Amino acid sequence: MSKIFCIGFHKTGIKSLGAALENLDYRVCGPVGVKDPDIAKNASSLIHSLVPSYDAFQDDPWPLFYEDLDRRYPGSRFILTVRSPDAWIDSAVAYFGDHDTPMRYYIYGVGRPKGNERIFLERYHRHNDEVRRYFRNRPEDILTMDITRGDSYDPLCTFLGRDRPDVEFPRLNTNGNRLGQG
Repeated sequence: MSKIFCIGFHKTGIKSLGAALENLDYRVCGPVGVKDPDIAKNASSLIHSLVPSYDAFQDDPWPLFYEDLDRRYPGSRFILTVRSPDAWIDSAVAYFGDHDTPMRYYIYGVGRPKGNERIFLERYHRHNDEVRRYFRNRPEDILTMDITRGDSYDPLCTFLGRDRPDVEFPRLNTNGNRLGQG
């Protein structure tokens, strides 16, 4: 079975996508190393130690390693989750606020979105542009989904060659059902 790497940044529907992949019987690995003060040094070895145990991977730090994962795991599938940049930064600020994590320092160079909106947005745009450029000649290997605008099982199941399940597409971690700050 091919590995599935969800390479969209947090606050783009990745938890919903992870739950949808679980509904399709994939073993899903979520975020790892978020609070590791040495995540910049440990991320690569950490993620590669987990790949054999799971089928699909979402949340941090997976998006940062799409090129390496593509080289190491040929035949893998990649899913880039996106949303409107304005909605994305509003959601990041509302959810993370001024709470720092080592992972966000690693990704953005600053640990909190509140007060650093421009830095976060620049990194978000750069990541999405780099991913699109990297896969521009391989559209069969990547699916771009905007879950916040209604993308759900139809494009996902077509991309993965799976039958659509008889359950609603999960909508997790939205304004109405947040469980807490991350």
